Amino acid sequence: MKRFDIIDGMRGYFLVFMVLNHLIFAGGYLLVKINHNQLAFVEDAQGFVFLSGLLIGMVYAKKMLKNGYAAGRTAIYNRAFELYRYAMGVVLVVLVAQMLLPGAYSIWFNWLGYTTFDDPLRLAAIATFLYQPTFMDILPQYIVYMLFAPMLVKLVLEDKWHYVVAGSVILWMAAQLGLQQIATTPLNDMVMGADDQGIRVSFNLLGWQVVFYSGLVLGALTSSGKIKWSNILSPDNTFIPKLALLMVLFFLPLRLITAHELMPPHMIGKFASMEIRADFGPVYLLNFAAVAMLVTWLIVAGPKHKDEWVRRIAGAITWVFSIKYLQLLGRHSLYVYVWHVAIVYFVYYFDGRTPELDEFTKTAIALVSIALLSLPALWRERDKLFGTAEPAPVKVQQPAKPGAPQQMVIR
Repeated sequence: MKRFDIIDGMRGYFLVFMVLNHLIFAGGYLLVKINHNQLAFVEDAQGFVFLSGLLIGMVYAKKMLKNGYAAGRTAIYNRAFELYRYAMGVVLVVLVAQMLLPGAYSIWFNWLGYTTFDDPLRLAAIATFLYQPTFMDILPQYIVYMLFAPMLVKLVLEDKWHYVVAGSVILWMAAQLGLQQIATTPLNDMVMGADDQGIRVSFNLLGWQVVFYSGLVLGALTSSGKIKWSNILSPDNTFIPKLALLMVLFFLPLRLITAHELMPPHMIGKFASMEIRADFGPVYLLNFAAVAMLVTWLIVAGPKHKDEWVRRIAGAITWVFSIKYLQLLGRHSLYVYVWHVAIVYFVYYFDGRTPELDEFTKTAIALVSIALLSLPALWRERDKLFGTAEPAPVKVQQPAKPGAPQQMVIR
């Protein structure tokens, strides 16, 4: 399937800001404040999860249409197993580093807890995703969502996408009401470790699935030709961007107020109950939907709009997602994500072993970290970049013989 460069650029963009947000320094650092999450309740993880669902829907719906349901299901499960290997692999690497690096156990304790090779209960909890060390929490939810993806893609292809959407909304509502605790409370007691930590996750699977599966539905509908984007995202249809812009502008002052802790105490309680990040609460859902619709419309329809200022904004957004470096990262997002975990753990270890760093040094480390993100991508594209690819087969004409092939291939 031909890659969509703009989607790769988006994934690369989210990876860059993900590493900036995940770098932890004593006293914090200013560069992290230059971030879209300071203007809206929209973060990198949301975009990353949505785009992953979108691509799952687009790629595997096409496989199912071409090769049948069984082939698509096998391909999805193979991908899920690959993700599982990487999820477990990064944990093992960090645990080995914890054993070898002086002081790593105490520095990483807030991120790993009492997680060592001599605690089989904790290792079992990690293997079953009940205990997720800090910044190792996105791959596990992908894997769980992909277990159900084949059936859901099949339903979309059978024009039953309404049921998928309805079921996703019901699960999201269950997350807002805390109904997952019926299962998680006894499980938490079952896997409780010596550090008084049982279940440890950053994302409520019931809440965040709405991000992944909404992308999956849209992707599958797109690949099967069941949705006419040219009618929805047209320069003349400005209802969608206007509605989305109003939603963004409504939440903008609220985000600025909460970011700087200026909301009055008598209001913060009610508001906070609606913006629980772990559950992907209503504030996050509305913000993400609004920003996603607005950006998508600007990319697709914006360049053809009659007003020049709209075309300029659309051009600027498209330019950002067309940066080759971001597209390079996005083409290898799985490997870059795993590598980013290693980077943030090492930086946190280095920061914990040195006196508090000055702002210039923190900024320099952050910029170097962004540059280092590309190493897995460069390695995977080394043949194309450095011309070490195996030469293409050369066809050499052979004399015709009865019953013999007319050409042979020499490598």
